Amino acid sequence: MKIPSSIWTLLIGIVLTLVSLWYGQNHGLLPTAASDEAVLIDGLFSAMLTVSMGIFLIVEGVLIYSIFKYRRRAGDNEDGPPIEGNVPLEILWTAIPAIIVIGISVYSFDVYNQIGGLNPHGGHEAPMMQEAMKQQGTAIAATLSDTPSNKAQNLLSQADQAAPNNAPQLVIDVSALQYAWIFTYPDTGVTTGELHLPIGKEIQMNMTANDVIHAFWVPEFRLKQDVIPGRQTEVRITPRKEGSYTLICAELCGPYHGAMQTQVVVESQAAFDSWMQEQLVASKDTLNQAVAMNPADMPPDEFLAPYTQNMGIHPEMLHQVHH
Repeated sequence: MKIPSSIWTLLIGIVLTLVSLWYGQNHGLLPTAASDEAVLIDGLFSAMLTVSMGIFLIVEGVLIYSIFKYRRRAGDNEDGPPIEGNVPLEILWTAIPAIIVIGISVYSFDVYNQIGGLNPHGGHEAPMMQEAMKQQGTAIAATLSDTPSNKAQNLLSQADQAAPNNAPQLVIDVSALQYAWIFTYPDTGVTTGELHLPIGKEIQMNMTANDVIHAFWVPEFRLKQDVIPGRQTEVRITPRKEGSYTLICAELCGPYHGAMQTQVVVESQAAFDSWMQEQLVASKDTLNQAVAMNPADMPPDEFLAPYTQNMGIHPEMLHQVHH
């Protein structure tokens, strides 16, 4: 019994659809999803991969079928019959891509809105950095001197309160410079080179660069944001999985670009509070050391050594920037 071509087309379509759906949901191409935003972006990626896999199988299947079906046979030196124009087919191959593109665009826009849209990702002007590196470093040291220990209690009490009017539950200032990341927690004044985040809290990071363009990228968060000199950019993250992740600069920023990495630690609220208290104690000890030193008698890299060491900045990097 000869099976009609329409039945074959239907069966092949069902198989291709099932294969595409299975692969789109079981590709295993992405790292661990460690934030609410990562889950949304993974869903978009899986949908796009499902559609792409279906198109790939159809195109390659037709190509392989045509190679065997219409291959040149021995003794056949004639051209095939000329076929010109097929309006229904042309409408079909124009309408289907248009529907796919519109669908993906609407889905992408919805995901973009859910992760913040234009508001958190929009930048606004920030004062340009006019001072040299040694003056920036001195400002970092001065920031530590303004750290009152009683601010820690304010942070701990505010962390458990719901954020009204879509306000973030924690704000962190991020400064990028060749070749290090510096994080400041405004509520306590703590400045560090390792980013610690409490799990389940919506966190807004206000980012600026001191020299050239950098890019904030944690693959497990699925968010990447340019950090631009003289302009503040923002990104919101809600971490959902405890662990240590690598923060990478994703914008070529100089000869040591590959070394511009640090750790992002996602931990429980209790562990985060304990770490914050430790930083406050360490900041106080560092301040006492700074008071005993005379900056005028020391080169900038030596004066900043106690601070940069705690921030994870290598002395070689500081020396390179200074020169």
